[in-house]
Amino acid sequence: MDQVSAWLHEKNPGLDGPIGVDEDLIEARLIDSMDFLEFVDLLEEISGSSIDLQEVTIDDFRTLARVKERFLAPAGHAEAPAG
Repeated sequence: MDQVSAWLHEKNPGLDGPIGVDEDLIEARLIDSMDFLEFVDLLEEISGSSIDLQEVTIDDFRTLARVKERFLAPAGHAEAPAG
């Protein structure tokens, strides 16, 4: 997730501090339509898997938590709750 956060900060130089895992990246305009395909390319590079845009929804990209769950978590392995 560090690479994703770094990319978001690079695209949004006025952004200070960490991005909350549940912050709406689209509503907060941290990802816009011009950057979306570049963001998908970044996720494909990090995950080592291609993303079929016909099999995802915009909500899959809405928060860092959802991005991690949908694209960056190991396949078939749900993460154990923190505690």
